[in-house]
Amino acid sequence: MKSVARIAVVTGAGSGIGRSVALELVQTGQGAAAGSRVGPKWSVALAGRHNETLEETAALIRAARPDAELLCVPTDVTDPEAVAALFSAVHERYGRLDLLFNNAGTFGPGGVRFEDLEYSAWRKVVDTNLNGAFLCAQAAFRLMKEQTPQGGRIINNGSISAHTPRPNSAPYTATKHALTGLTKSLSLDGRPYSIACGQIDIGNAATDMTSAMQSGVLQANGELSPEPVMDVSDVARTVRHMAELPLEANVQFATVLATNMPFIGRG
Repeated sequence: MKSVARIAVVTGAGSGIGRSVALELVQTGQGAAAGSRVGPKWSVALAGRHNETLEETAALIRAARPDAELLCVPTDVTDPEAVAALFSAVHERYGRLDLLFNNAGTFGPGGVRFEDLEYSAWRKVVDTNLNGAFLCAQAAFRLMKEQTPQGGRIINNGSISAHTPRPNSAPYTATKHALTGLTKSLSLDGRPYSIACGQIDIGNAATDMTSAMQSGVLQANGELSPEPVMDVSDVARTVRHMAELPLEANVQFATVLATNMPFIGRG
C-alpha cells in the first residue's frame, strides 16, 4: 500500500486521549519493516491550551518516530481568534486538512449538586465542550470545502454521557448530547462537499482526567464505587480506524468503553 501524506488537527493534544490519538496517527505509514502500522502517513498539528504539554506530546511522538512532521499551536478553543489562527497556521504549513479530531473538553466541577451549580461553571463547560467544538468544526469545514481535492473528515469526541448521564453532571452531559446534534448536522451539511463527520463516545479510558474512577465515583444509587478502566490506546486505535476510512464510508457513531463499567443499565 503506497503511503500518502494526510494532515490532521488534534485538539486537546497535550494529554490523555488527544495525546494518544496523535501518537497513534503518526505511527502509521512508515512501512512494515519499521514495525509500524499499515496505513497512510499522517502529519499532525497539535493544539491545546499549554505549549509545554504540547511539546511533551511532540517529544513522545518524536521518540517513537523521529521523522514525524508536527506543528504545535497553543490554542484556547473557546477563543474564536485563537481557533482561526490555528487553522490558518495549518493551511499555511500544509495547504490542506484531511482530519479534525475535535477532542478538547472538560468535565467541569465534580460533586456539585445541580441546584448549587454556579452559572460561571456551567458556562465554562459549554464554552469548551460545545462552543469550542463548533468553532473548530466550522474552521475545518471551511478549509475542507475550499481545498482541492475537496473534502475531509471531522471526528467529534462525545462520551457515553451523550447517552446516559452520571449524577451531578448536567453541564457535561448537556454538552455531549449537543455534540451528537452537531455531529448529525455536520454529516448532513457536509455531504455536498465530501466532508464526513462521525462521533466516538468513550467511557472510562485511563487518563489523568479519569484517575478517580479506580478509587470510587458516585453512582446513581448514591454509593461510591470503583469502576474499571481501559487502556487509552484502545480508544486511539478506534479513532485511527475511523480516520482512515475512504470518504465514501463513515463510522457515524462508535462507542468504546471498559467492558465491565456501569453504563448499560446505569441511571
